[in-house]
Amino acid sequence: MRAVVYKEPYRVAVENVPDPRIEHPNDVIVRITSTAICGSDLHMYEGRTAAQPGIVFGHENLGIVEEVGSAVVSIKRGDRVVMPFNVACGFCKNCLAGYTGFCTTVNPGFAGGAYGYVAMGPYTGGQAEYLRVPFADFNCLPLPPGREHEADFALLADIFPTGYHGCELADVRPGETVAVYGAGPVGLMAAYSALLRGASRVFSVDRVPERLDKARQIGAIPIDFDRGDPIEQIKDQTEGEGTDKGIDAVGYQAVTRGGEREEPAIVLNALVETVRPTGAIGIPGLYVPSDPGGVDEHARSGVLRVAVGKLFEKGLRLGTGQANVKRYNRQLRDLIIAGRAKPSFVVSHELPLEQAPQAYEKFDKRIEGYTKVILHP
Repeated sequence: MRAVVYKEPYRVAVENVPDPRIEHPNDVIVRITSTAICGSDLHMYEGRTAAQPGIVFGHENLGIVEEVGSAVVSIKRGDRVVMPFNVACGFCKNCLAGYTGFCTTVNPGFAGGAYGYVAMGPYTGGQAEYLRVPFADFNCLPLPPGREHEADFALLADIFPTGYHGCELADVRPGETVAVYGAGPVGLMAAYSALLRGASRVFSVDRVPERLDKARQIGAIPIDFDRGDPIEQIKDQTEGEGTDKGIDAVGYQAVTRGGEREEPAIVLNALVETVRPTGAIGIPGLYVPSDPGGVDEHARSGVLRVAVGKLFEKGLRLGTGQANVKRYNRQLRDLIIAGRAKPSFVVSHELPLEQAPQAYEKFDKRIEGYTKVILHP
């Protein structure tokens, strides 16, 4: 089959790789119809991780079931399904508690598994023609047949639930004000989810014009941090109080004004100042334990200089960690079906799989309006 294969920093290629096969009776094989490029894929693409050449990327996957293992009971050949990026067993202590992003079964020695991602287990990615899905009864979310809502449903694998998860971590409630730092795909999904949950005002902080325009289109208030201190801009619009809640949808690749340099803790510290006393901050943005591209020794080992004293003084609550997609994807699917949500507004390009190398390059450089790319094998 054809698949997107990592070669070296800043280079992927579409190559022939072995077809997946049923390895356990609870597996299925899915023919991929849509698979998205995620900002997390760029961490590997840029050489910031220990990804080895030959890894097949892709953890946001949707398709049609082609082959079914003998122990699978709820999924059948021909079903249209979308898979959480989290590979989870469904029966360990964490899965039973709803923390499927931290499954202790699928990746020994590491809490959590994912398709096509370094250190997240032996699961080949889905930027390919076919994908093996383990624990298929648990991991496959059935979708209505046909092609309707294809781009919307593809986002159920990761960024829509991850944005919603940011709101859960921050405990966003109706009528509240929310500051979302970062207006990339996850940040836009967090802002969108906050509005779906009834937030009165959502501030979307970024410096990329296309992203700020998208935020404005969904009803968020764009804050361009290149035009001035975002903390002051937000406080000026909240009578000096700051927001009730905040969400970090940037992670460790945060940059200073003007994009001059990376400063991994700058968003966390900005949120500590932005959110009012006794508020809460959700952190779905990725903070990795090791980054060869880090700006200093401490950042490279995942240790950041965060204003804990101010955090304590203000009595702020923090929620962190990757999304437990299974906790949200069924309800978010039903919002899409009912016409209450259309997350595909973030999708800028839908391309054939063979154009993946060019798409990675342009998405990484944020050029030609590349905000979210879906590949179709």
